[in-house]
Amino acid sequence: MTAAAPSTTAEAVSPAAVAEHKPARFALASKTIMTPILLALLLIAIAVVTHVTGSRPFNQTVIDLFVRVTLVVGLYIFIGNSGILSFGHIGFTCLGAYAAAWMTINPMMKASALPGLPQFVLDMRLPYWQSAVIASLFAGVAALILGRVLMRLSGIAASIATFAVLAMINTIYANWDSVTGGTSSVVGIPIIRTIWPYLIGAVVAVFIAWAHAISRSGLALRASRDEPTAAAASGVDIPKERLVAFVVSGAVMGLGGALAAHSVGVVTPDAFYLGLTFITLSMLVVGGMSSLSGAVIGVVLLSGLIQLLRWMENGVSIADTTFALPRGVQEIALGIIMIVILALRPSGLLGNREVTLTRSKRSK
Repeated sequence: MTAAAPSTTAEAVSPAAVAEHKPARFALASKTIMTPILLALLLIAIAVVTHVTGSRPFNQTVIDLFVRVTLVVGLYIFIGNSGILSFGHIGFTCLGAYAAAWMTINPMMKASALPGLPQFVLDMRLPYWQSAVIASLFAGVAALILGRVLMRLSGIAASIATFAVLAMINTIYANWDSVTGGTSSVVGIPIIRTIWPYLIGAVVAVFIAWAHAISRSGLALRASRDEPTAAAASGVDIPKERLVAFVVSGAVMGLGGALAAHSVGVVTPDAFYLGLTFITLSMLVVGGMSSLSGAVIGVVLLSGLIQLLRWMENGVSIADTTFALPRGVQEIALGIIMIVILALRPSGLLGNREVTLTRSKRSK
């Protein structure tokens, strides 16, 4: 990982790129494949170090990091390629988390705590990996239904509409007592302590994002993001391409929700609302909204900072004195970092560039 090269977005902003032939897309795939491979190697290295240390608190920290990578990459798939800021994607994370809970909790516990579920769901108890796949599909279908209306909007109207989706999902799940338990926590979800399933989820999300970016739909969507008038004149169906990204993104967010549920064993609607929305969007903005590498690196950097601030909030002992930061410093620090990044580097730390092994001719 010796240099940064322009991302596929920089090479595919022309509407003419939408009409490329398959050999050209294969060439693009071979040219950009090192980006997801290097990002996967970075995540694998973090997992290996965590496994070697054997520290249980550090193990949970890295699990949280991998869950966030999955979520932020899911955001990138839609926001980075469409240019539309979405505040509603954590709603699909909520859908995925509850779907995983419904399919993995002990049937006897479900019958007493969630009697409103269909009988076949009450009788169901699947392994966590099967529930994660189904939860992802469930969130993707929800994104398809909602996106058919939302993706006809643009700009601030689309952003506000996505926030309305988040508020709607949160309100429904917070009040549907017989199905979601309402504001009470749904417990009994099998907790997976090993880091490897979370690593696999994060790596799968990275490769899905890369595959979408180099696909015909991804190229068309970025063309419509940068030159909407020219793209439409070239025959790009902008609402359709936005919908494709919205569905793929929603499915990845659902996968992240399932992983989040199994990482703590408890779900509640407020866990998938404004707090998580702010943190994940912060990580994407800091890393670079138009860069897959920026999405991953933003998570790694800010997760490290958050963990450091948590440690300092709990108190650091030096000699006979304990120093502790006031509670809430995490949120203040994230806000300051976002302001500084937006002021100095509006496009994020990586902008629209991707990590690669060799320096491109334009960057020499």
